[in-house]
Formats: sequence, C-alpha cells, structure tokens
Amino acid sequence: MSSPTGPASGLPVRMPRPRQPGRHRRPEPVAAPEGAPALVLAVPGTPSAAARSIAEEVVSIARSELPGLDARIGYVDGDDAEYPALQSVLARAAQERTARYEQAVAAGADVAAPEGPAAVVVPLLAGPDSALLRSIRQAVMESRAAAELTDVLGPHPLLAEALHVRLSEAGLARADRARLFTVATAADGIILASVGGTEAVQAAGITGMLLAARLAVPVMAAALDEEGSIAATAEQLRSSGSAQLALAPYLIGPEIDPGLLDAAAKEAGCAAAEALGAYPAIGKLALSKYTTALGIAPQPTGAPVR
Repeated sequence: MSSPTGPASGLPVRMPRPRQPGRHRRPEPVAAPEGAPALVLAVPGTPSAAARSIAEEVVSIARSELPGLDARIGYVDGDDAEYPALQSVLARAAQERTARYEQAVAAGADVAAPEGPAAVVVPLLAGPDSALLRSIRQAVMESRAAAELTDVLGPHPLLAEALHVRLSEAGLARADRARLFTVATAADGIILASVGGTEAVQAAGITGMLLAARLAVPVMAAALDEEGSIAATAEQLRSSGSAQLALAPYLIGPEIDPGLLDAAAKEAGCAAAEALGAYPAIGKLALSKYTTALGIAPQPTGAPVR
C-alpha cells in the first residue's frame, strides 16, 4: 500500500515542486499588441542589394525580439519597384489599417476607430545626419500618413560593443577585453569615422568614450564628409603617442559610398574595420526605438532570469 506522500516502504519519492511565482520565475514573452503600428525602417543612401540585405537582417532581428511585429523597409531614395520608396510604404501601411477597420465594421464588430500613428519610422542611422534626416522627414510628410519619426540609433553602449567586435574581426583589437593576450596588429589609437558634420562627430564622441573604456586606447571621432577631418584626427592621435592607428566606421553602411571609407583609411595611413552592418545590436536598437515610441517593453530574447 502507499500513502498520499509515498509508498508504504517509507522510501523517499521525488514529488513535483509547486510553481513559484516569485522573482526567479521567467517572465512571459511579450508580443506586439494587436493593431500596433508598423515599424518602418528608413534606409538612406543609394538603394542596392547590399543595403537591402542589411535592412532585411535588421528587421528579421527585430521580429525575432517581438513576435507579431509588422516590420517593413522603406528606401529614402527608392524607386517603388525593386526598392519601395519610404513614402509609398508609409501610405500603404495607413491604407491597410483603414481597410482593416472598415472590414471589421462591415462585419458587425464593435471596434473603435484607429488612433495614433499607422507607422513608427526608425532611421537606419547610427548618428545624426541633418541632410539625411531632412530627406526622411520630407518622405514622411509626402506620404500623408500618420507616422511618428524616432531618433537615430546612437549614441548607445551596444554600438560601442558592435564597434569593438568589428575591430576585433579585422584583427585591430582584442576580441575579449577580459583576457590578457595581445594581438600583433592591435591599434593603439582609433579614429571613429562618422558622417553628418560637427553634430555627428559630437554624438559619435559619446560612443567613442565607451569604446575607449573597452579597449583602453584613445578614441577620437572625425567626419568623413568634412575635408581634412580624418587627417587632422590621425595627426592628433599620433602626436599624443599612438603609433598604430585604426579606422572604425561609426556607420551602418547604406548611408555612405564605400569608396569614402577606403579614401579615409588611405588619408589616415591605417587599416579600417568594416561598417556596423547588420550586427545584432542594430536590430535590437531599432526595436527599442519603436517600443519606446509606443510605450511597450518586450522581454529581450535570451535575457537572463533574475
């Protein structure tokens, strides 16, 4: 015979533990609210297959972080065929929201008229660039859609992490700051290359301080679109004792002609890392801009249980 607590022999039995609702319980994953606006990634620069690849990977990361997210891509200089123009993507998002509401009303559903933006536009830019942001605002206005435009992605500690990884991939920095090993080609001075003039350089400088703390080497920001800025920054680093420099693009990629980076590296007389591209942090930051605009907070994928 057995008792409610175990067999009659008295041998211990592993019983199922009750589910604890305390601080160690993993939070339920958050999904995009029903009827939430679309996240529209605004891709600057000349549309290309490379730009599309980056943008598609960024929205894929965002979707994986927030299930049910309606994420779309609009090109600031798009042609509406292979590369959909930003204003057309926004207009379509607004039309589809109106159509869903009208269909629900026609079906007899008791639904409220849609309020707020039909889309949240997130610029695919690491730092401010007044000319590119002006083009994005113009496209939003031309769409005649109710859309909210967020800030650019940086400055942010995740971008410092991404820069560190790109430098390490190029053999220009240690991959892990916690390990005491050296890289023969590691730079002892970093030029953080941005576009957008003085404002962009100042913003890049904030992320540059975070990168300097990670690498324990001086980091100075410079403007790719200002003549002499790269060379002057390289000279300043060398005069302060840096002998082996590296160029770290504070850029996603589509916003600039790749030839400018090659020219800048030659001007500075140093090697260069790749642009940030579709590093996972870019997708997470794009989603963060979206969720902040809407006042929702998704549980990050793979977040540790506390």
